[in-house]
Amino acid sequence: MKKICFITSSRAEYGLLSGLMKTFYDSPEFEFQLIATGMHLSEEFGFTYKDIEDDGFDIDIKVDMKHVSDSPIDITRSIGHGHIGFAEAFERLGPDMIVVLGDRYDIFPGVIAAMIARIPIIHIHGGESTEGVIDEAIRHSITKMAHLHFTATEEYSNRVVQLGEQPSSVYNVGSLGIDNIHKLKLLSKSELEKKIGFKFGKKNLLITFHPSILESNSTDYQFKQLIRALSKLKETHLIFTKSNADQGGRAINHLIDEYVKDHPSNSISFVSMGQLNYLSTMKIVDGVVGNSSSGIIETPSFSIGTVNIGERQSGRVKSKSVIDCNANETDIYEAIQKLYSRKFQMICKKSSNLYGKPGASDRIFRIIKNYDFNEILKKKFYNIKCNF
Repeated sequence: MKKICFITSSRAEYGLLSGLMKTFYDSPEFEFQLIATGMHLSEEFGFTYKDIEDDGFDIDIKVDMKHVSDSPIDITRSIGHGHIGFAEAFERLGPDMIVVLGDRYDIFPGVIAAMIARIPIIHIHGGESTEGVIDEAIRHSITKMAHLHFTATEEYSNRVVQLGEQPSSVYNVGSLGIDNIHKLKLLSKSELEKKIGFKFGKKNLLITFHPSILESNSTDYQFKQLIRALSKLKETHLIFTKSNADQGGRAINHLIDEYVKDHPSNSISFVSMGQLNYLSTMKIVDGVVGNSSSGIIETPSFSIGTVNIGERQSGRVKSKSVIDCNANETDIYEAIQKLYSRKFQMICKKSSNLYGKPGASDRIFRIIKNYDFNEILKKKFYNIKCNF
């Protein structure tokens, strides 16, 4: 039996991976291993490793990266702790391959440790582009260390090949997020209201905003502009999901706490909603506002609009149901008004999700199961013929 080790560091990435994890967990052909790290082990971010255990998974090792703050020096220190922790974890578990998703700095040291230990690396959701954050460089770095690639669109597959990866190692399988929407039995409005302790209003928006540290305006400035735009809305209930542990994330969370404290009748916030509650909320609300990838990848499947603020998601493939706007009060407010317009609502209903169809988990499982891992570590750079 091959030992396949999944690494998860955040609520969002675990939400995407959980269905695929279950497929391998239930398979008699693989020995399933799991490492939890990053925000999962932080009380500040909800100790979400408990959600993983509640879902029935056994966590083999917790790699504590010792998150202290979101300052550059403390994030760098956390990565250093991660290098040591992952090296020791792999020495103990002896996996035949590891699986990682995305671009976060807290899975990066795991990938480096696996590369040095000569463990094949399987990378999901590579080839994407997020020009407003350092995740852009981390994602492409992981691609260069990985050996098998599962992308969400054809454009992203082409980008992975453009980075020098052999076409035979790159598979466009679609997004795991689409799988979750179709596999999970989402809650009804009344069930969700009871579960989260919040009554939906006449109008409802889901707000998810993360730091975008490479933009010219500060994260603090951008989120204050968003708050001002939201404050102008009438008869609108707001559901905030808090930011991650990136640089500037704590400042956003503090501003969310202040807003909800001042507007208890029509707003609520969550450190972690969990995949079921989050997607159930998305099914009920009128639209998603912020700069999260979920507004680009999952939201179009619900035939509702997304107001995508700033440059964080610049470079991603976007459906017609996504409205891009600048990170200032006026543009954000106008974008939300457009989201509610009859014309745009019709566009959302007719728009298709560009991130594939259900079945990504099954496709990934079949490919890994039948893949010949002999000689996989001997990577060769694939040269594209260019006419300059």
